[in-house]
Amino acid sequence: MAEIPTRQRILDAAIDQFGIRGVDAVSLDEIAREVGVRKQTVLYWFPSKDALIDAVLETVAAELVVVIDAAVRSATDDPLERIDAVVRAAFRPAVRRPALLGLVREVNRLPEAQADRLRHHVQPLVDRCVEYLALEMDKGRLRRGDPGLVVSLAYATVTGIATEPEALRAVGWRPTLPGLRHLRDELRRFLHAALAPV
Repeated sequence: MAEIPTRQRILDAAIDQFGIRGVDAVSLDEIAREVGVRKQTVLYWFPSKDALIDAVLETVAAELVVVIDAAVRSATDDPLERIDAVVRAAFRPAVRRPALLGLVREVNRLPEAQADRLRHHVQPLVDRCVEYLALEMDKGRLRRGDPGLVVSLAYATVTGIATEPEALRAVGWRPTLPGLRHLRDELRRFLHAALAPV
């Protein structure tokens, strides 16, 4: 089995630590210790903590795009099935790696410039989703609505899981893998009910 390159090991450690403990709480020294390298090695690959944060966000955004693209390609032509596949795909990385939900929470706390760079990576995917919904609504295959708002509501649901766990606990949700799957399935049912043609 091939050894994982140092740069990737640093990124993996940063994703987990930033997601679990928060960006501000984690130093480059701690990431270096976790990877088993010196801080200078981290700085060789990422000249600053901001550069590492940017690389983490770019990596996570790129992974999300790949996962969602694969889900769309594997789904049938039925728009409700495609939407269902996208929702399942969007939750899959978080189920596999729960620290990603914490990373979503951290994105909301980043300086505007870094948040803008993340949006730059994700925006083409959002635009495609909105265009797809609008096209299917025009064809009558989905119930007429505001496609941008539908995408925003779905996105807010996913990010709300990370950013508002206390509000979700108030209605009985538990931050466990079964709880995450339950939320995913509720979102799928909600979107199906909202978008199925009358």
